[in-house]
Amino acid sequence: IGVGEAGVARASVLVAAGADAVAIDTAHGHSRNVIETIRALRKQHRDLPVFAGNVVTPEGVVALAEAGDAGDAPGPYALQAAIAACHARAQAATDTDWRRIAALYGELMQAQPSPVVELNRAVAVGMAFGPAAGLEIVATLLPEKSLQGYPWLPSVHADLLARLGRTAEARRAFQRAAELTHNARDRTL
Repeated sequence: IGVGEAGVARASVLVAAGADAVAIDTAHGHSRNVIETIRALRKQHRDLPVFAGNVVTPEGVVALAEAGDAGDAPGPYALQAAIAACHARAQAATDTDWRRIAALYGELMQAQPSPVVELNRAVAVGMAFGPAAGLEIVATLLPEKSLQGYPWLPSVHADLLARLGRTAEARRAFQRAAELTHNARDRTL
């Protein structure tokens, strides 16, 4: 769709025809016109995923996250954008607002529950409240069948164990992660 009232009207026609997402055709993902169009779309179609232009800059991520925040119950896309915005605002990993990210992942688990979202929440909780808190969440995921071939589960597990000084257990978990990954760089790491 385009920007402005015409774009919003076109989106309504597309949604009525069965579209489950719209893309704003622009090279400037966080221009004033795009932001205003997203806000208007959010008023009419709260849960409609909206994609807009090139948003690889931290400013673009923040602008779109703020535009997509339509009030009291953000959908999964707005929550993911808010998480990305937290990361984009940080100058370094140590500046990251991990408590906010942990809270956002908690909201995302309510909106769109999945074992991968819960694993991401475990990382954020581990960063915000310490590795033991993150490890409690990971422990509930270890038996999850859908994650048995997912290399990031043993990788996160290993990292949390290592941060707790549980070196032997961490080594085994890192070895398991290396066995599961298909990426040579990840395996070397």
